[in-house]
Amino acid sequence: MAEKITRSKFRTLWLQAQGLHETHPFGSGAKATAKIVKHLGYVQIDTINVIERSHHHILYTRNPDYKRTHLQQAQAKDKSVFEYWTHALAYVATEDFKYFVPAMKRRKKNPHSWYGTVSKSDMQKVFRLIKKDGPISIRDIDDDVLVDKDHPWASKKPSKKALQLAFNGGDLVICERQGMLKKYELTGRHFGWEKLPKAATPAEVLDYEIDRALQAQAIVSIDSICHLQTAQHKKDILKRLESRERKGLLIPVIVEDCEKVKFWIEPNLLDTEIEETAELTHILSPFDPLVIQRKRFHMLFDYDHRFEAYLPKEKRKYGYFTLPVIIGDKAVAVLDLKADRQNQKLLIQQWSWLGKHKSLNFKKKIEQELHRFEKFQLDK
Repeated sequence: MAEKITRSKFRTLWLQAQGLHETHPFGSGAKATAKIVKHLGYVQIDTINVIERSHHHILYTRNPDYKRTHLQQAQAKDKSVFEYWTHALAYVATEDFKYFVPAMKRRKKNPHSWYGTVSKSDMQKVFRLIKKDGPISIRDIDDDVLVDKDHPWASKKPSKKALQLAFNGGDLVICERQGMLKKYELTGRHFGWEKLPKAATPAEVLDYEIDRALQAQAIVSIDSICHLQTAQHKKDILKRLESRERKGLLIPVIVEDCEKVKFWIEPNLLDTEIEETAELTHILSPFDPLVIQRKRFHMLFDYDHRFEAYLPKEKRKYGYFTLPVIIGDKAVAVLDLKADRQNQKLLIQQWSWLGKHKSLNFKKKIEQELHRFEKFQLDK
């Protein structure tokens, strides 16, 4: 028999698992960055910069003292995080590298058709340059024979796809970013490895994904573990979950008003007495792990987040790049913000209250957070 749990308890456990229940759950300073990435499992990277980019925003939300140089240090100096594909390109803890080696091998053996134009000589060229000169970016390659672009995101330089292909296969790593410009290095030389870590087995990868989700979500479902994954992958995860359930390692739970979805929780968490959530105010990135799982966020916070950046202006309800605001365990407003970097201002394009949460008290809390958020946006 599945245990029953209230939506309120579910929200609190999820917020605690996400590190949004206190101001410095992972400590402060540069070392907190790697701890956050490890705990969340990954931090999604995105290029949109109408305000500070999502990866910096996500880290700042969990470390009020966060600075952009902290991530640079973790990636380029401490080498405690690296970039690779989850459901999108993301920062991942280096200690989890072995769980991504199988995907690297698959991509190397069966590259996407996008890379069909990459020749053997293109690959040899980028490896030759990196072995000789050290880390390079696409801007360092100035002798390519230019070709016509076959996609708006493509490059006229064939070497760009060669670098990406070698990265996907694990032979190259993005050793640092200068802004959003990637510098590539030989993976082994970057980490000081003679060879890649031994690949995790398929069963180990599945268990890693389950454990990662339990740590960052507290209560999990098939969809929350397998965000944007294939139907077959979901079936494989379900078998592992059912095995843990039979062993008593996980307990199935039913959430009030969400009886159609099966969830699982670890036994020790089910019996935990929940303390009242502090009324912290968070302005969240639309790519924050709390928000990116849209159905789950909607189910628990009664707000169906809309990513409207790619919609025509007349079809937008909340704005171009809207950010959900949570106070305590409630989603209370949505802000469409823009950083005016030239004039050193954070512009409020649109402020939309959610449900019946409009109040002077919440307005004051959001304004206080906006002042802090503005400083983060505009500090060099």
